[in-house]
Amino acid sequence: MKDARRGKSRLAGVLDDDSRARLVRAMALDTVAAARSAARVLGVVLVTPDPVLAAAAQAVGVHVVPEPDPAPGAPAGLDAAVLAGAAHVHATSPRAHVAALLGDLPRLDPRDLDDALALAGRSTRAHVADAEGTGTTMLTARSGTPLRPAFGTGSSARHAAAGHVLLDVPLGSTLRHDVDLPADLDTLADPGA
Repeated sequence: MKDARRGKSRLAGVLDDDSRARLVRAMALDTVAAARSAARVLGVVLVTPDPVLAAAAQAVGVHVVPEPDPAPGAPAGLDAAVLAGAAHVHATSPRAHVAALLGDLPRLDPRDLDDALALAGRSTRAHVADAEGTGTTMLTARSGTPLRPAFGTGSSARHAAAGHVLLDVPLGSTLRHDVDLPADLDTLADPGA
């Protein structure tokens, strides 16, 4: 997760800076809570430079990794954060499978996450597309296989091209419904919207 004060910039037109920061932190903590409640999840690692979010996550037993400093020629932004989180998992649990889950899934149901992780277990690398089918909400790799993150606009196609199989997760799954645009806020207020 980015620093909450810089996150979700596409919502700046409908939320003031303080409201947006509170929303970013709340969504991240909701996502973390759902992941921690999923039966197939053995541990959660949060990569963030946000001190408020880091403290709240640590208070509930989440491992926090600071956002990595960008190195010349190395992945940056979300891709670098995903790789830093995966490196932490591999350093502490070398045989663990890894799933990178984005932190803007405030309505995530742990059962939906468990269902997707069960599907992911059939592939060396896999990913879940967002509701529009263009972005990515989760990226997975089996033990011993590196993730190949390529987040940003159109990431689902890039992840598929990098060998992350697109999982057949139902459109109604809460794992597919992230919050990026002002219209996504309507779903938070009314899940049936």
